[in-house]
Amino acid sequence: MVVRAVHRFLLRIFQRLSVTNRRRVVRMITPSFTVGSICIIERDDGAVLLVRHAYRNRWGTPGGLLKKHEEPAVAAKREVSEEVDIRIDLVGQPAVVVDPYPRRVDVVFRARPAEGSDANGVRPRSAEIVEARWFGPDELPELQLETAEALVALAQSIVVGEEHTVLCTHCPVR
Repeated sequence: MVVRAVHRFLLRIFQRLSVTNRRRVVRMITPSFTVGSICIIERDDGAVLLVRHAYRNRWGTPGGLLKKHEEPAVAAKREVSEEVDIRIDLVGQPAVVVDPYPRRVDVVFRARPAEGSDANGVRPRSAEIVEARWFGPDELPELQLETAEALVALAQSIVVGEEHTVLCTHCPVR
């Protein structure tokens, strides 16, 4: 009963705060997450573009963290351009992968090479990318966990036909 009374008292104080101060309080007491954009780029023949990062052993997708105030779609295109020097068109709605333990959220986009892009001439453009290659659906190499989760989330969104799919990894089932 005392806990409930204290909780109500704190909520009354919170209500009197300005919107700016409310946001500050919320930011102080809630966990922060990193947000990134991942791009699954597919050619017309079904091949998927994968990259090997200098700091990882398995293959992944182009992508990275959002800059402050950057939209996920803009970040996806920027990261692809910075890492593998290809222009892309985003396809459909993104899926979202939430991993609460490293406190990571990935916005996963499907994409295709933009008209006029040299999809066969894809090469690493960044020091963090060691290799970039197209893989057919039946010849995928060993994938980074984040990439595998991204593929699952996109597959679920296509199969279910939902506009937005959220895959929560390592979340307790309720």
